[in-house]
Amino acid sequence: MGFKIAICQMMVTEDKEKNVEKAESMIREAAEKGAKVVVLPEMFNCPYENKYFPLYAETYPGKTTERLSLLTSEMEIYLVAGSIPEQEGDIIYNTSFIFGPKGKLIGRHRKMHLFDIDVEGKIRFKESDTLGYGEDITVVDTDFGKMGVAICYDMRFPELMRLMALEGAEVIIVPAAFNMTTGPAHWDITIKARALDNQVYFVAASPARNMEASYHAYGHSSIVSPWGDVIAQANAQETILYGEIDLELVKKVRRELPLLQHRRTTLYDVVKK
Repeated sequence: MGFKIAICQMMVTEDKEKNVEKAESMIREAAEKGAKVVVLPEMFNCPYENKYFPLYAETYPGKTTERLSLLTSEMEIYLVAGSIPEQEGDIIYNTSFIFGPKGKLIGRHRKMHLFDIDVEGKIRFKESDTLGYGEDITVVDTDFGKMGVAICYDMRFPELMRLMALEGAEVIIVPAAFNMTTGPAHWDITIKARALDNQVYFVAASPARNMEASYHAYGHSSIVSPWGDVIAQANAQETILYGEIDLELVKKVRRELPLLQHRRTTLYDVVKK
């Protein structure tokens, strides 16, 4: 079984309404060109900066999610709706909403690992100043099998990616916004490593690079096969990236190089608490 996937590497501005309109336009184009699964980037309706998260935050259901739910139903696709700031009570989460072809919410991932870093002389960012920690591993059922969803910094934690694979994920989708320090250094190698570690298709969706923003995303959205081949990769500009997902290849790779079966679980294991 196979399907076409699309990443909408969109330019994110300070205008929330225009961001959502851009997302809608790109989703429509991707669906019209045959994509059955469409992915938006991290914080697609909001500039990636702590001061904006409380200002742009929405409860669920909210304006952004309701519009995307209706669009998903109309276009009859699966949508991994990047992420937006989600308000629940006094806490704001970095949340990805996942919709099925009938517009129904089939999953929600709240970023588990918050981006609190200080690379001397280059970048300092502390998501935990405004955001709360997600608690759940997210694997959703689709007509194409199980797919895992995580957000950006989550992909640096191999334990989380492995747990998704052990729960049956054959595709892992990560809306992400690496920057111009971490991106050139770690983006490609991390995506390839996670695809190879878990013998999955790994789909990483970045925003386009907006040099007028305070945070400059690396871009380079990518789709990598379970054998580590780059199926498709964007540059830094706004674009829609397409790739073909062949789930028979996942089965073939796992059969021929059965590393998931070769784990010494009598000596070690990765367990969900």
